[in-house]
Amino acid sequence: MIQRDHSIQTTIAPWLTVQNAGKAVEFYKTAFDAIETYRLETPDGGLVVQLSVNGANFWVSGDNTEKENSNVQLLGGGTIRIILTINDPGTVFAKALDAGATQVFPVGEEHGWRLGRIVDPFGLHWEIGHPLS
Repeated sequence: MIQRDHSIQTTIAPWLTVQNAGKAVEFYKTAFDAIETYRLETPDGGLVVQLSVNGANFWVSGDNTEKENSNVQLLGGGTIRIILTINDPGTVFAKALDAGATQVFPVGEEHGWRLGRIVDPFGLHWEIGHPLS
């Protein structure tokens, strides 16, 4: 049986690897009112940032293909979709479009959600909405 330390809350946070982490961080701050809670800049130009949107945390870093055998464009477009659950999806959706995102489908009500989808300038898909009561 695993002993649990109840003083630490278990969480899961996405870590987004993009081609230009600095620009991505600025986009998320503008589009989602994200707050920077941690920043690490390495001597080789690397950047790791933790962001928070109303207490929901995620990480952003730059693609470092010399250290990792990755293809950011391929991964960003097809293997992950992020759901940002918030009270006012219409406002945040519009801010994301103004900040440079592209609309996949507008905010509407379907399947028990008020939801719209964008692609950010780094190829990642974000669904912005909330479940209906």
